[in-house]
Amino acid sequence: MSKVINTNNAPAAIGPYSQAIEANGMIFVSGQLPVDPATGEFPEGGITEQTEQSFKNIKAILAEAGLTTANIVKTTVLLADMSLFAEMNAVYASQFEGSFPARSAFAVKALPKNALVEIEVIAVR
Repeated sequence: MSKVINTNNAPAAIGPYSQAIEANGMIFVSGQLPVDPATGEFPEGGITEQTEQSFKNIKAILAEAGLTTANIVKTTVLLADMSLFAEMNAVYASQFEGSFPARSAFAVKALPKNALVEIEVIAVR
């Protein structure tokens, strides 16, 4: 059995998917674009600000499930270009305390709304 996790503190889904699904103690958070839920827009700036916003969205969804970034076991980072990796990675590293989750990171041809980054995570209770 699965449970939908949804919060108004993160952007609403822009397609036929849920912000997150919990199944068997695992929380699968859909890829989070750097959309500010209050404005519906990307933050001003570049990859640093966009990565920070994607993590704000992830944290809001996890909080709705009663979890934090400490519960994340796997992340997938999609980048518009690998030249953005170092700046994204600096923000990424600041989001965790202690050990880091497993991670995949790669560049894709394009991201929705021409975002520079999209991040999805898997967390466990």
